Amino acid sequence: MEQAGPWRCAGRLRRGRARGQRTRPGGEAGHSGAVQRRLREAREELLSSPFWAGGQRAIQESLSKCLEQGEKTPGSMSEVLCSFENLQLEPSHQSVMKPSSHSGESACKSGHLRCVCYGIGSFSSCVISRYQLAFLLLLLEKLQIPKSQCYIFDPLFSELEISVLNDLGVTVVLENEEGKHRIHEFTIFYMIHCGKALYNNLLWSNWSVDALSKMIIIGNSFKGIEERLLARILERDYLYIAKVLKGTEEAAFPIHPQYMDIFNDTSIHWFPLQKLKELPTEAWQFQEEPMYQECDDLEIIRK
Repeated sequence: MEQAGPWRCAGRLRRGRARGQRTRPGGEAGHSGAVQRRLREAREELLSSPFWAGGQRAIQESLSKCLEQGEKTPGSMSEVLCSFENLQLEPSHQSVMKPSSHSGESACKSGHLRCVCYGIGSFSSCVISRYQLAFLLLLLEKLQIPKSQCYIFDPLFSELEISVLNDLGVTVVLENEEGKHRIHEFTIFYMIHCGKALYNNLLWSNWSVDALSKMIIIGNSFKGIEERLLARILERDYLYIAKVLKGTEEAAFPIHPQYMDIFNDTSIHWFPLQKLKELPTEAWQFQEEPMYQECDDLEIIRK
């Protein structure tokens, strides 16, 4: 059973109203300026916290292990991981509230860097969602991923939140893909505390050695999902998570008491080419689309 917690905010690609949602009096902020100011405050707090340094080290260390594979690592992936290696701790003077004006296009083209974000939640009213968004924006800035190359979706985004995201320069996706996003170039998926079906759908949509080896998922620990679910339930409802476990490397985000609610159970996942090739042939032969007909607790909002 998946852990309950205050991170389950409305708009997290889940059904119903979330338990533990944190809102300010009066609900949603009245105008985009107030929301942007709160995002700036969250950004500055993250930058001054040991958690940002710890999160950076977790990314560096886990992806350095992938680099150690040498020729086993695809060329584009090596370039992307090098950019992770070069993350800096110093606060940037560039405002997180403004579209990037520096030259990040070259990094995007050379390493085929893109980012897709699902389930960030209602960041105008939910404190936890706001910190998750602030962390994402810092990550884009540090990796020099152009904000236009970050595609973000949540089915419950309000018009105000879409307006704020447009002002930030990220690309707001209006169609509910249910996580079925196919990739052809290296992509970072930022999916903090999303439903298991979203991870499963994403894996199904990219069920090949080539596609999976071009993917990093920052989200709920796959090991944790395996530990909390009965094996028969995992294989029945979330087969692609079950099948990819032996082809996955993951590293946990640091635990920090100040951000326990925000990034609890979060891991960085990648899929080394050699480990994928070692999966049995039959693992790749079954490619039926997940339907979840027997799933009692489907944690996504369907189309």
